[in-house]
Amino acid sequence: MATPLERYQKLALTESLPINYRYPIACKELSFILREAFHQFPKNLQTIVFQDTLSSFRLLPQMQTENAVSAVHLLLQSVEASLPKQKKNMAVTEFKRAMVAHKRRAKAHQVEEGSFQLPQDILVHIFSFLDMQSLVSAGIVNWSCNVAANDNHLWESQYSVLYDTAAKQPPKRPDDKLLHKPLDTRTVTDWKEAVKGSYTGALSKKLTTNRGYCERCKAIVWLNNSKCPNVHGGRISEIHDTKPVTQFQVVEYLLHDSLSIASSSDSDTDSEGGPVSKFWDIHLRKY
Repeated sequence: MATPLERYQKLALTESLPINYRYPIACKELSFILREAFHQFPKNLQTIVFQDTLSSFRLLPQMQTENAVSAVHLLLQSVEASLPKQKKNMAVTEFKRAMVAHKRRAKAHQVEEGSFQLPQDILVHIFSFLDMQSLVSAGIVNWSCNVAANDNHLWESQYSVLYDTAAKQPPKRPDDKLLHKPLDTRTVTDWKEAVKGSYTGALSKKLTTNRGYCERCKAIVWLNNSKCPNVHGGRISEIHDTKPVTQFQVVEYLLHDSLSIASSSDSDTDSEGGPVSKFWDIHLRKY
């Protein structure tokens, strides 16, 4: 059985914090871990989690999105609620320094952005290498990135990926399906809306999450278009090999080396106010 330290290392939070589009998710996971599990960890793991917390604050000036700022404030609340006094004081000091540096860098960036921007065609080319979740995250960085991330051809490619990874897999449950058959490309004018309209039931949650439990790895991993990026015995993971997880399940995995994948996680629908609706309403809206 893997130790809590080994399971934490498999989460790859330390490596993910410097990555702009993963930073907010990693901070939120870290905040849940602090609140729910820090005092139950062995000393060596407490040290690593604390160091990752400090790193999260120190990296904030590099992150120029409101999502990152919101996530780091959530992390601060967990620090104040969970850490012993000395560690809490150190972390709060790092947070204050980071916020000052972030505001200064944001002001400088606004001046630079007015005088220098990458051409839109280059941004679109760069974004063509991103999976869906990364493309969505890139689109909320600033106005220029949002314009590029809304490029119709990019979302046409995402639509193709959607069917390659999902429609070709036989559904395991009645709700694990796409809303309609692939469209005649001659009738589509807005490919982002076509992607949005293709989600329903459990599949919608799978395809809009960055984290999942890989049944082949027996670990929580970062997903790439709902698939585990690891190769298992020479075979690339398929979409049905992974299940979406909540932040509470991340804590459960760390503490107990087990994961109860409740039926509710597979049966969540895209109802009004649900997680998938919020994903599209918040992240895929116009800038």
